[in-house]
Formats: sequence, structure tokens, C-alpha cells
Amino acid sequence: MIHPNRDRRACKLTRLLVAAILLLSIALMLIVTIGGWTKLQGMKPVNFVWCGIYLVMAVYVLRWTRGLLPIAAALAVLLIAIAAIAGFGIGGTSWYDRGHAGYAHASSLLGGSGLSADTIGTLILLLIPVELLLAAVALVGFSQGWNVELEVPDEEARRRGYRTRPSGPGAATA
Repeated sequence: MIHPNRDRRACKLTRLLVAAILLLSIALMLIVTIGGWTKLQGMKPVNFVWCGIYLVMAVYVLRWTRGLLPIAAALAVLLIAIAAIAGFGIGGTSWYDRGHAGYAHASSLLGGSGLSADTIGTLILLLIPVELLLAAVALVGFSQGWNVELEVPDEEARRRGYRTRPSGPGAATA
């Protein structure tokens, strides 16, 4: 069995892009979570779970698991909505409004001074294009057919660079 679509450069690039964007998303979410620890309301456990899910997805995408790509796109769209609400202040006060007089500075999870409200706002708004890119690239990857298998003779599989099952005397039979 061979997977001919996995040999294409476009598929390899898409797989790496999806994993890299997932890791970039994790980095942005962790920076916001750790740097704005005292000012985040209720989303702290969700942020860590979301980062864990993205990390597992990145690992499986690097192992050519195509089924997680639509889930990654859906989670990206959900995170876009959350980031837009937090960044633009749709639900009340935006992060940029919290930088004015009368608002306390955020403290970090590690006990030191956290990020400024403007920095947190910028990082949250930066999540929007990153997640748009993740959704688009994940859906492109889903359409590339990473799961397509072809049954070919062992000689053809070896010629294409695939490992084949041992043959000849002494080979295990199935």
C-alpha cells in the first residue's frame, strides 16, 4: 500500500504549515494566558486545554492524520470569535480600554509584572489572522486526499521509496 498524495510537495508543505500554525497559536495563547494571568476572567483552564488540544493535533497532523484538519478549522473559527469579542470589546470593555487610568496592571502567572493591556490586546487581535490562516490551510489540506491508498506490487512500492514487507523464504505469513 502506498499513499501517492503524501509524496506531493504541496501536501508536505501543507502538513508542515498546519503544524507550524498550530504551534504559533499555542505560543500566542500561552503568552496571553501567562502574561495576563490576573486579568483573565474564567478562560484560564480553557486556554490550557485548548493549547493541549492544538499540540495533540500538531503531532497527529505531522503523522499524516487527515481527520483532525476539519476539527482544527472549526476550533480556529471558534477562537476567531472569542478573540474578536475580547480584542474589540464586543462584550464590554476592550483590552485597549483597560490601559487607561483606573485599571490595574496585569500580573503574570509566575508572580512578576505581566503584560500591558495594549500588548495583550495586540496579541489577541494577532490571533485572528493566524486562526484565519489555520482554518484556510487546514481545509486545503483536507481536500488534498492524504488518506488515498493504492495497492501496488512490492517492486513498485520499493521504487517509490516505501518500505515493503519482507518476502521470500523465512518471511512471516499473514
